[in-house]
Amino acid sequence: MTSTSAATNTIEDLRPAIESAGQSHVLAFMDELDGAEAAAFLQQLSAIDWAALPGIIERYRGAGSVEPGGDLEPPVVSCPSGTPGDVAIDADRARAAGLELLRERKVAALTVAGGQGTRLGFDGPKGTLPIGPASGRTLFEVFADQIAAASTWSQRPIPWLVMTSPLNHGQTLRFFEERDWLGLEREQVRFFVQGVMPSFCPDTGRLLLADKGALATNPDGHGGVVRALARSGELERLEREGVEHLSYFQVDNPLVPPIDPVFLGAHVGAGGAPSSGEFSSKMVAKAEATEKVGVFARRGGRTCVVEYSDLPDELASAMDASGRLHFEAGSVAIHAASVAFLRSIDEAGESALPFHRAFKKVPHLDLDSGQKIEPTEPNGVKLERFVFDAIPVAREPLVMRVAREREFAPTKNATGVDSVQSAKQLQHDRGVSWLVERGQRSPQGCTLELSGAAAWADVAGLEHVPHATPKPDASVVL
Repeated sequence: MTSTSAATNTIEDLRPAIESAGQSHVLAFMDELDGAEAAAFLQQLSAIDWAALPGIIERYRGAGSVEPGGDLEPPVVSCPSGTPGDVAIDADRARAAGLELLRERKVAALTVAGGQGTRLGFDGPKGTLPIGPASGRTLFEVFADQIAAASTWSQRPIPWLVMTSPLNHGQTLRFFEERDWLGLEREQVRFFVQGVMPSFCPDTGRLLLADKGALATNPDGHGGVVRALARSGELERLEREGVEHLSYFQVDNPLVPPIDPVFLGAHVGAGGAPSSGEFSSKMVAKAEATEKVGVFARRGGRTCVVEYSDLPDELASAMDASGRLHFEAGSVAIHAASVAFLRSIDEAGESALPFHRAFKKVPHLDLDSGQKIEPTEPNGVKLERFVFDAIPVAREPLVMRVAREREFAPTKNATGVDSVQSAKQLQHDRGVSWLVERGQRSPQGCTLELSGAAAWADVAGLEHVPHATPKPDASVVL
């Protein structure tokens, strides 16, 4: 929730706006702060849009974002592989158009990487987690290798934008610096920081203090990427450079193709499926009705994503005449968006990307005693935006079916389902499939992994010759 006004120089300059917003209590401990603490607090307070804050708090104190009315229906899905019921995509035409976009320097990659690896039992930014089953490459390196391969093919350094968070920005930057930008050109990799939202009490509407000189805040969600792009100046820079489309993906999926020519070509309408070229998404068939992924649907005639927790059980388990889940189109957080569309979304603000409300336990400072309180029950409202809320705004969004075994290996848990272990196994399985598709057999006991060059050549429809031959009881990067 960044203010668009010029930076404020002193607390006294800022005090009238804070008082007008009904939040003067946040200054209760200013006299107890030393110079460095006061300066840091001033910087945080200056980033708040105090004029807009009362309206936002009033709207979300008692309810979440308002969903448009209308019954849910399955979405229109497009597919290059001829799945019954889907709109056909001509993969060759789409691929040719996507590769042309790369030649013309009209594409950049965009990774949302604000998370830490805490839930994975890893101390560091999630993107620095070793994930390669044979190589030990980190998530960032898996993506960098493919971006490097696409850059070499297109004879230009494809820009890679990485959104960090205030929590992991410094660590992420040091990781890239220490590893010489993962084989990419220094100017090719661009970082910008995700915004935050202040947490507040739903009963009083007052902002919560994390400390005497700090507001309690939370990241503003992956939907915050639009505003962060604009406020960082990256959106304007992309416009100046002539970049027209962004390939968006989240950092926790090592199977995602960072640059997919078929998807990009279909996104701009070259594959024959209807698309306005504004906002497109990939989907995979849900593994089961209870899988914890959002689903694509149509509500009120507009394509949208419904969170798994918001989809009634009877709809989640409903089957169509062919025995498939009625709402099988699982969202895997892979999108393509035009820069012009993102500009319009930023300018529209909350009317395009509303906030979503979560009621959480928020540690805070007691204003009377000045002591920190660790609540045992939810006590605060956290607000965040979801990038997929841009889908209903697009004139004709594309939803493209892809094979989950090729593109979806979520890494969210330390063990079990969607874990580091399962993600490594899925990468190995992808390597086995790659060999079988080329008439080869996988040796028993051999751990396989596609190199960035092999992975990108595969998705781009190009030939790749592996540099090593799999042998039993070995680890091989193809």
